[in-house]
Formats: sequence, structure tokens, C-alpha cells
Amino acid sequence: MPRPDGAIHLRPHASLAERVLLPGDPHRALFVAQALLTRPLMFNHHRGLWGYTGEAPDGAPLTIQSTGMGGPSAAIVVEELVDMGARRLIRIGTCGALDPALPLGRLVTAVEVISADGASSALGASERCRPDPGLTARLLATEAAVGVTAVSTDLFYEGRDGLEAGWRASGAAVVEMEAATLIQLAANRGVRAACVLAISDRTEPGGGRERLDREALEEAGIRLGTAALRALAA
Repeated sequence: MPRPDGAIHLRPHASLAERVLLPGDPHRALFVAQALLTRPLMFNHHRGLWGYTGEAPDGAPLTIQSTGMGGPSAAIVVEELVDMGARRLIRIGTCGALDPALPLGRLVTAVEVISADGASSALGASERCRPDPGLTARLLATEAAVGVTAVSTDLFYEGRDGLEAGWRASGAAVVEMEAATLIQLAANRGVRAACVLAISDRTEPGGGRERLDREALEEAGIRLGTAALRALAA
């Protein structure tokens, strides 16, 4: 599809910062903005993709823009943000633990991402995407000091037998849905991107799943935003 003159899915009501945090969840964008920004202004609310721009604690502007769920939605948002001037982007998202040693609530930094989704493949990704090394190193110097291989997939409710075992065999410790798209798109567009994640779900030994409750998810979102901002401010 030809590129339009200007954004058609994001409709800015405030200025865009050069550095952007990218939660998937619009509600996470709101409460991270409330926690981190001074006088946040709504950047976008079109299509329910809430975004905010304000002054971060380091005195510089910061935009927090939700991407929605999955690679296709994230690709649209990131393309339009880059067109408008975003240059450093960090995903602040949640993930499921494939490594049973990772506890709920732990923050991890993606040092590489296995592309098991359609969007990143369509963007030209090889089997593994690697985020910006400088931003990644700075994330590893924060609370998100555990570096992991993540895998990006298209389906949250996954029913294919043996898939998670295959991901583990490939070295993946967590699974999520947007990181590979962000990293490959950033490489295509010549901007910098990285990814920090909170463990929100994990499989119990008996086969069930445990998940962070709403309050713990909100608290993890603020910790994600704080870690990402430290990496951007360094």
C-alpha cells in the first residue's frame, strides 16, 4: 500500500517526543503517563489507541503511545510515529514465562527476539531480531537486569501441540506478540528500538496458569516505564 501523506490512524492532539514508550494496552499508557509525566497531554485517542506527551522527570519530553495487540497493529502505530519524528522507541509490555524459573512480576530485557509471527516476517525479519545494542545495554543496567530471548507470536490463545516446547528448545524464555515487529520495523526505518517486559503469566506444574492481578499489573507497568525512561535518559 502506498504511504499516505501524514498519519491516518493516529490523530495527534499534542506534540510528539523524539523518544517514545510503547505499551500495548491503552490503560497502561494512561497510568504510566500519570505516574511519570508532568502535565501530560493526550497525544492520540483515535481508534482507542491512547497516547500522551508530557515532561519526564529528567526534564525532557516523552511520549507514551499504546500500540494495541499484535504485530499488525503495532506496525501501523510505529510506522506513523516514525513518520512524525519518533527516533528512540522502547516497548514496555507483558509476556508469558516459558522458563519456569522466571517468577511473576519479574522485569526482563529482550536481548534477541525469535520471529514466529507474520508481521515481522512480512517486514523482512530473519529467524531472530536483535534490538538496538545501546538501549538494550542501558535497560540491562536497570531493574530489568535479566536478559532473555523472547519469541513473538500471533496468537494469545495458542492451541498447537508442542509449540512452547519448540520455543524453549530454541532458547526462548518468554513469549509475547509485538517485539519482533517493532525491532524489525525500526531496523527498516533507521531508528532505535528495544524491549523491556514484565512476566504477567506462567504455567503451573499441574498445567494451569497463574497471572498477575490487576493491581500488580498496574504496578509492573509503572516499573516498566521507569526502567525504560532510565535507559532513554542515560
